[in-house]
Amino acid sequence: MSPDDIPLLFHTSRRVRREELRQFLGELTRRVARGRTIACLIADDVEIRRLNRQFRGKNHATDVLSFPAAEANGLAGDIAISAEIAAANAKRLQHSTGDEIKILALHGVLHLSGYDHERDDGQMARTEARLRKEMKLPVGLIERRGDEEALKRKDREGSQRSLRKPVTASARGRNKAAASNANTNVRVARARAR
Repeated sequence: MSPDDIPLLFHTSRRVRREELRQFLGELTRRVARGRTIACLIADDVEIRRLNRQFRGKNHATDVLSFPAAEANGLAGDIAISAEIAAANAKRLQHSTGDEIKILALHGVLHLSGYDHERDDGQMARTEARLRKEMKLPVGLIERRGDEEALKRKDREGSQRSLRKPVTASARGRNKAAASNANTNVRVARARAR
């Protein structure tokens, strides 16, 4: 299948390098979808939210949605990518929006090919990482989510550790002084009360 034959639809005002994306989708068709057709929608958050609500029952925009073909008739299925979330992720991660859209497309096409990172003991993550490196793309979606989870765990552990933080010698001295002052204030208040 020629990249010109790949259905690529836009429902966004964001600028996207269409020919570059079409070429990349052609490569995904050959390497990941085993020649089966992929249709791709690049949309704004309003449209992605509508699709997510309609097909997954989740009333929020998401980065990428995958819709596997019902029958194996030469179609892999459809993917829908949020141009707005892609742009925000790209800015936050300091790479181009085009690269972010490619990362999301790779992730979505892996789902169309039967991978499921929530159930496959890391097979999709390993495949995504390998393909991402071969295609010279920045950090992938699964790796990024894993890093974010690790950072959240680290933050949670850090905040729990700070609750049990040992008292330093200088803090002990300040605490003794504060306690002494408090005791003095209590003694003075009692003396005045008598």
